[in-house]
Amino acid sequence: MLKKIAILAEMIKFELTIFAMPFAFTGACLAAGGVPGATVIVWVAVAMVGARTAAMGFNRIVDWRFDQANPRTANRAIPSGEVKMAEAWAMVVLSALLFFFACARLNPLTLQISPFALALTLFYSYTKRFTSLCHIVLGLALAISPLGGWVAVTGSLAGYPFVLSAGVLFWVAGFDTIYACLDADFDKDSDLFSLPSRLGRQRAFRLAVFFHVLAFLLFTATGVVMGLNHWYYLGLALTAGALFYQHLIVTPRDLSRIKASFFSMNGFISLTIFIATLLSLLTMEN
Repeated sequence: MLKKIAILAEMIKFELTIFAMPFAFTGACLAAGGVPGATVIVWVAVAMVGARTAAMGFNRIVDWRFDQANPRTANRAIPSGEVKMAEAWAMVVLSALLFFFACARLNPLTLQISPFALALTLFYSYTKRFTSLCHIVLGLALAISPLGGWVAVTGSLAGYPFVLSAGVLFWVAGFDTIYACLDADFDKDSDLFSLPSRLGRQRAFRLAVFFHVLAFLLFTATGVVMGLNHWYYLGLALTAGALFYQHLIVTPRDLSRIKASFFSMNGFISLTIFIATLLSLLTMEN
């Protein structure tokens, strides 16, 4: 059983929950003006784990034939036979139920918007079949994270800085565009849509730079709108450095270090913005 759980966790890259969860906590901290209550923290964490697990499991299920045909992904758990389809579906259903339960434990509005949030994350898995803007859809799905954290605390949308969600949207769209370069040739041959397969790697990289510049400007606007102090802008300076480093070590001609860019730097960015936001709020209180 433990081995199977480990295989399922690897299948959905459970550790990458770190991309979205810090932004959920950022939204919660902004709503609370500091550290939210322990109950909110626990249920927000549970909801994020449930939603992401359901979304990633669903993605692996609906894409298994493409994964099987793609040399880069042929050894994933479902194509290789390590995980049966029934096991994957059981994980998706249980994770979705966990997500809804956690939302119900927070407040009525969180529960009311939860079906829309989960539906959007599941819908993303189909977008490569018909639009090159699939990266934007993924960004939109993750952009709900800080909004969810805000609603978890306040039970309302009033006062929410939507520029924060817009920043998350373009940050995700940027790094997903870069990551999609790994499969640009396969996607083109398989009639799948992505910016690299339709525009070419070079132009897709340029668009990713634009997305990340726009994300940085929107994150800066969040600080202005919420009246955050120097700690937040110090975090933004580190974020700018991490974004620059991503585009420095990965180029259209050399994708060999893309995993360092995708995993390390993006986890660093989400954690940095969360910590910088929290430090700013705590020092403003004092």
